[in-house]
Parts: sequence; structure tokens; C-alpha cells
Amino acid sequence: MEFGIITLLIAIFAAIGLFRELKTKNFFAVGFAAVTVAVFGWFAVMTLYSIIFTGGGGTVG
Repeated sequence: MEFGIITLLIAIFAAIGLFRELKTKNFFAVGFAAVTVAVFGWFAVMTLYSIIFTGGGGTVG
């Protein structure tokens, strides 16, 4: 659960940075922020989905 919350916070902060860098037209930073939002956002959503709907989040076995 903590991993999902931490990755969600990282994705939120990266989204804030993405919009801030779009305003300053720093497209190199926009690219890195977009990749960060995509990767950490995906991990956050899938981790929280796994914990909430499948009752797990750990390894199967």
C-alpha cells in the first residue's frame, strides 16, 4: 500500500512540474516529466488496483 501511495505522490509532483515547464517552454524537461508521469502513474494505478480489487499486491505463491 505504501508503494502505491509513494508512486502516486511522485506522479502528482511530476504532473505539476510538467505543467510548470510547459508554461516556460522547456521541452526537454517536459519530456522527462511526461515519461515520469506515465511510468509512476501506471505503477501507482496498477498497485492500488491490485491491492483494492484482488486483495493482494504481493507475490503469488
